[in-house]
Amino acid sequence: MYVLVYSTAGDKEEAKRIARKLVEEGLAACVNVWPIESVYEWEGEIEEDEEVALLVKTTAEKAGEVVERIVELHSYDVPAVLVVPVLGGHEEFLKWVREQTAP
Repeated sequence: MYVLVYSTAGDKEEAKRIARKLVEEGLAACVNVWPIESVYEWEGEIEEDEEVALLVKTTAEKAGEVVERIVELHSYDVPAVLVVPVLGGHEEFLKWVREQTAP
């Protein structure tokens, strides 16, 4: 089974640093990084920030390690990290994800 792990970072440098580590360590096959705008409540205040999203392609078996590693590498006190199941996709791409994350 495959999953997407979604997270955000404070800037492009942090997002790319996290993405590179995940790929180098074999935890992710690929990580997409793109700018976003976020609106949220933090400590009683409504915040509006520019952030950078990360979309990590990996296997369900690696999901826990990916979450742990993002939290370790992240500058936020409470980073947003969500694991989203993948119900299907292009079989050759899924095979590549499996191969890239194999031990």
